[in-house]
Amino acid sequence: MSATAFPLSWPPGWPRTPVAKQVEGKFRFKRTRWDNSRSPFWTFAEARDALLEEARKLGARSIVLSTNFPLGRDGGPVEGKRRPEDQGVAIYFERQGRALVMAADGFVRAEENMRSLALALEGLRQVERHGGGVMMERAFDGFAALPAPAAARPWRDVLGFNAGGLPVTAEMIEAAYRSAMKRAHPDHGGTHEAAAELNAAREAALKEAAHG
Repeated sequence: MSATAFPLSWPPGWPRTPVAKQVEGKFRFKRTRWDNSRSPFWTFAEARDALLEEARKLGARSIVLSTNFPLGRDGGPVEGKRRPEDQGVAIYFERQGRALVMAADGFVRAEENMRSLALALEGLRQVERHGGGVMMERAFDGFAALPAPAAARPWRDVLGFNAGGLPVTAEMIEAAYRSAMKRAHPDHGGTHEAAAELNAAREAALKEAAHG
């Protein structure tokens, strides 16, 4: 399974929600009970942790929570000072030997997108708990993760390192990737295909650099 925690690795073939059709979900996911120290609204960290916990309860392994939010020390997304334009969320994981993925971007904020995914996973656990194991496995057929598309061009061409095949460091790769993604990302006039090509090129470049 190939997915990056940052930036967002949107699943190939999974439809995106146009910005104009995204909805405010803050009040839809209000807590029904909370203590005096907590808000009735989910914070980014709480929604993230609840989603990961639901995935673990379902038996998920090798979990990758992919967003456009910066990564913390534990490798997971954290809320920064500035929010990205694209607050979609994808969660990749393995379960019983199958590579699976679920994604959500129907809400304006990442918190609500994570809550929608957590509730979907909770619903699947309820199906399994009440004897619907076969139904749940059939539901998971729709979440089978497709392999990331391979770069149609050599990674050096995609990332702009096409001058004589000189050695390239991981730091150079990441810098070139971030620069190119600013142009390729759909939020900045690019396309999902261009972003996917960059993700595949970055992975291939880092792999080669690690063995170089």
